[in-house]
Amino acid sequence: MNSVPEDALPPYAGIAMADVRLVKSGEDAAAALAALSQADVIGFDTESKPTFAKGEESTGPHLVQLATDDTAWLFQIGADAATALTVLRPVLESASILKVGFGLGDDLRRLRSKLGIEANNVLDLSTALRRRGERNTLGARTAVERHFGQRLQKSKRITTTNWALPRLSEKQILYAADDAHVALRIYRHWRANPPAA
Repeated sequence: MNSVPEDALPPYAGIAMADVRLVKSGEDAAAALAALSQADVIGFDTESKPTFAKGEESTGPHLVQLATDDTAWLFQIGADAATALTVLRPVLESASILKVGFGLGDDLRRLRSKLGIEANNVLDLSTALRRRGERNTLGARTAVERHFGQRLQKSKRITTTNWALPRLSEKQILYAADDAHVALRIYRHWRANPPAA
């Protein structure tokens, strides 16, 4: 894969806006809980407002993303996280639902310290997908290139936006939804195509 310049690869299409749900009401939460509770595996990620000052503590997560094969569910963690917690706690603490994502160490720490959620049955693809002899953790971009032969766009401008805003832009929503959804797609592909020993 290394011989192909990244910009020569076709772009990764990602999830469509029509397949993203922002969970805002009790009805949204009930629908999310019903869908996520039936899944064997879900994609998982969080976003936090970036910190720029030295020693500044993150107040994140400000957004939690969970994805099934066909839908990404986004939960904004603002002043009132009660609605989100009715879904996040049972799903993330469930031992029967596998949660997969990339670089989840900070996400898990922040969920624990801000929301008191002890996530269970989590697989960090950053280390699980490493090839024998590789030392570095693997990110979503490299995984998409390696498994799908495609280029995952990760805009630094979107990554470092304010995830604590009450209204997120469409670009933020799609970026966040893709982070969780692509992890699930990579996991499914990896399990269906085990690497040669």
